[in-house]
This record gives sequence, structure tokens and C-alpha cells, in this order.
Amino acid sequence: MTNSGFAPADLSTIRQMDEHVVHPWASFDRPNKSRTIIGSGAGVYVYDDQGNRLLDGPGGMWCVNVGHGRQEIADAIAHQAAQLSYISPWSHPTAPAARLADRLSSVAPGDLDHIFYTTGGSTAIDSALRFCLFYNNVLGRPEKKHIITRHDAYHGSTYLSAAVCGKPRDKNWLDTQLDQVHFVSSPNSYRSAGGLDEAAFCQKLIAELEAKILEVEPERVAAFIAEPILASGGVIVPPVGYHAACLEVCRRYDVIYISDEVVTGFGRLGDWFASESVFDITPDIITCAKGLTSGYVPLGAVLISDRLISNVGGDGERGAVFSNGFTYSGHPVSCAAALANMDIIEGEGLLEHAREVGPYLQQQLSTLIDLPIVGNIRGLGLMGCIECVVDHDSREPLMLDYEVGNRIDVHCQKLGLLVRPLINMCVMSPPIIIDHEQIDELIRVLRLGIERTIDDLKKEGVVGGL
Repeated sequence: MTNSGFAPADLSTIRQMDEHVVHPWASFDRPNKSRTIIGSGAGVYVYDDQGNRLLDGPGGMWCVNVGHGRQEIADAIAHQAAQLSYISPWSHPTAPAARLADRLSSVAPGDLDHIFYTTGGSTAIDSALRFCLFYNNVLGRPEKKHIITRHDAYHGSTYLSAAVCGKPRDKNWLDTQLDQVHFVSSPNSYRSAGGLDEAAFCQKLIAELEAKILEVEPERVAAFIAEPILASGGVIVPPVGYHAACLEVCRRYDVIYISDEVVTGFGRLGDWFASESVFDITPDIITCAKGLTSGYVPLGAVLISDRLISNVGGDGERGAVFSNGFTYSGHPVSCAAALANMDIIEGEGLLEHAREVGPYLQQQLSTLIDLPIVGNIRGLGLMGCIECVVDHDSREPLMLDYEVGNRIDVHCQKLGLLVRPLINMCVMSPPIIIDHEQIDELIRVLRLGIERTIDDLKKEGVVGGL
């Protein structure tokens, strides 16, 4: 038995069995049969099918916040499964779900005291949007159903959550419901500012949001949805004051503000939630998942303000029922895992730790700007992105049939690092337990991986003059 968690003789069998698995974002005309099998993990590291140690740069998928192999969470899961594995959330409360709701409301900003449980991030977004539609039906405003979202946004892959995503490639082959969804510009200053300074760019974005609401008509716009940082869109950090100004516009026109904190919650930016502490807003709704359990088991949640709940409650004559839910809403095992996860974050001071190491990660990432294909480096806290370009002056994205991000990832894996490739970008969101020495390791290997990719591109004649 190796560090990978299984015997080498098992590998060929596992690969054959994996051919039955349809992986997310599968390409059926170009199946990838060379995926790296991961067998075990400890702290910020995972071990591949050969027993090689790899620093988990993406933190799973933005989610393994407290790191791999936490026995406390495994024990909580086992104990709860043995005590009560499941009971219908329609009929019976459970202690883990009640305790977690109380704890989430205690750390949430403002009056976001009502918790609706889901199975993950996509279903949390779906439920938040459905609540907005329900809300306006109950208030007798059946026309107020339109949603405003942003280009470059990612909010999930269920039918309704996918409709508010703004990544064009995700819509190439799948239909989405677009009749009531409207897009405004991405707050990507590297690509969209057009020479404006930060303040002017922010004003332009806010004016566009207000103009879009007026164009659709305020009586028809139900909600505006925004990630505090656009994560899968390329770790896009908006201009200072952007979210507060967006919220002010939404308040002016009675538009519900949904903050999608599926990625930014539970320590990634140094607090339980980033909306208030980092971006100075108290939204109407917050969605979360990922770091809620540090990825150990699936769980999502929608945090809804007292104001919204009180507006649709208190009148028994209406009989308004929010007919939305899931078999595994508030699953007791998942809620037990979340409570253990929050115990670790609080008990080990990981929020404070993230606030201390986050700036160091950003500082060290910035040292890679001297590499000739690195056009932009951006991020905040324990989120970062390297965007590759043909050259610094043109900013033309370096996109190949076999995308450059994938090439960098292949080289980095050979050197002991996982990164998450996104076309011409590589993103990082390591476990929030990462320390300075491990950040140095991440940067050292990432530099080598990019340098080796540059060497490949030179040999192929893809880019010259480097």
C-alpha cells in the first residue's frame, strides 16, 4: 500500500472502472483517459496514484478550507451516521441542523437569520432565485421576476443557476432559460476598464447597472446576483466601493441583492462571510456551500434576511408555501460535519491566520509578473489568478487548441503542485491552513511550470521573441 491509499496492482482496474464515470464538463469527442487518480490527502497536500505528494493549489475546488485528513470532521460524520443517518426534513427537525442554523445566523451579517439548507452551491443559487420569485408572487407583484447578473459570473450548473452564469463557453452546447435574465459588464479592470482609473471604472459599472434596471423597468426586476469576487470567471476583484454602490442602487429600486459566497465564505478572505467585513455590504440573501463543510460532504445553505421573511409571513390567510426543497436538505450527517468544520476554523484561529497569510500569497504571486507570458496577476486573500497573454503590450489572450493553462498544470503536477487551469488562466485557492513556507513552495513550482511551458511554446513556434 502506497501513500496514494491503494495498491499499485489496483490502478489499471480503477482506470478501467473510471471509464464508466461521466466527469463534470466532459468532452465526449475527446475523452481524457490520463486523469491523475488521487488516493489520499493530509493538510495542504494530496497523494497521486504513484504516491507522489502534490500541494493542493486549488484546495479541491475552492472548498478544502481546513485541509485534508481532519480526523475531527471524520469522527463527527461517523458519530452522526451511527446515531441518526437520515430523517425527512419535511417532517422532523434534527439537532445538527438546528445547531448549525443557530451558529450560521450568529456569524452572518445583519439580519440574515433564516437558513434554508440545500445540497450544494448550485442548488443554493437555484433556491435563492426561486425564493425571489416566490417573494414577489406573495406580495402580488407577478411581473417582478427578472434577474440581473454579470458577464464572467459563475453561479452553478442546475438549470436556473446556469441561466445566470456569464461564462460564454459554458453556454456553447447547453440551453438555458434567458427570457428573464439580463447581463451587465464584468468588473474586470484588466479587460474592461478601457483606460479608466479605478474610480471612473466603478462609476461606469454602477451607471450601467442602474441603466439596466431602468431599461427592464424596476417593477419587473426582482434581484441582482453577484459573487463578491468572480471566482471561476478568473478571480476578478471588483473596484473599491463597487458592491456598496451596487447595493445602494438595488435598494433604490427595491431589487433583492443576492451575494453568492459559495467560494468566498468560511475563511477564504479571512472571515466567515466576506460581504460585510471585506466589501462593506449587508445583502438580502447570502448563498454558501464549499467551505461550509470544507468539502468533506455535500451541503449548501441560503441565508435570508428577517426583512424578506417578515414581508411574506404573518398572514395565515394567504397560505403561501415555498414549495422548494431537497431530500437531503439539512442532512444531519452533513450538518454535523459543518459544525465540526466551524469548530476547527474557530478553535485554531484560521480566520486570523487567513488574514495574515493572504497578503503574503498575493505578494508572492506578484513576483511572477516578470515572466513574459504572464499578463495579469490578480486576487485577494487566499484566491489568486495568473492570466497568460501573447505579450504584455497587446494583452491578447494566449489560447491554444490545447490550452496553455492545461500545459502549465501538467508541468506543475510533475513538479509537485496542482493548479486549476481555466483556458489561458491558472487559479489558486489553497487550504486556508497554508503557511508561508508552503506558499513559497507553491510559487517556486508555479514559476518552474510556467517557464517549462514557455520553453514548449518556443519550440513549437507558437510565440516568438520570449
